[in-house]
Amino acid sequence: MIAGVDEAGRGPLAGAVFAAAVILDPARPIVGLADSKKLSEKQRDELAPQIRERSLAWCIASASVDEIDRLNILQATMLAMSRAVAGLSVLPGEVLIDGNRVPKGIAVPARAIVKGDALEPAISAASILAKTARDAELVALDALHPEFGFARHKGYPTAEHLAAIERFGVLPEHRRTFGPVKAWLARQQGQLF
Repeated sequence: MIAGVDEAGRGPLAGAVFAAAVILDPARPIVGLADSKKLSEKQRDELAPQIRERSLAWCIASASVDEIDRLNILQATMLAMSRAVAGLSVLPGEVLIDGNRVPKGIAVPARAIVKGDALEPAISAASILAKTARDAELVALDALHPEFGFARHKGYPTAEHLAAIERFGVLPEHRRTFGPVKAWLARQQGQLF
């Protein structure tokens, strides 16, 4: 059995980075699997429950904003991926990871596949679960801080998001080591002296 693994949320300025691991059931195929970035939000939202229902096993994990700032985004992403694999209820024979790196600590054979989310259905399924879980977290954050527009930009450094940081400041959910957030904090620090 193969587990596919992918992540969502490496580039945003706010929120955790998410990863998912999925073992598809060959007896219960899911039509329409593709790289989550190639699908509309509506398509992802329709596919995610099918993936959770029809897969042999799946797990969604994350690494927090604090972990991202402490470890760096690459290492935090690797941590989220290894957590997703460790959380599977079924041990896969092999793990296929989207990208060019294999996280440490995976107890079974694993290999990285560049553009794997477009090539391997299990990775596509993982990309959809990771993306929909992360989007849900940012929609929940939007309810707490509607002035930031998280439901629209999902934490990415859009003009709207950057303007909101300038106007309202930095939230605990912002990644302090990311350029625009770090620059805002440095300007605030400078104004204190």
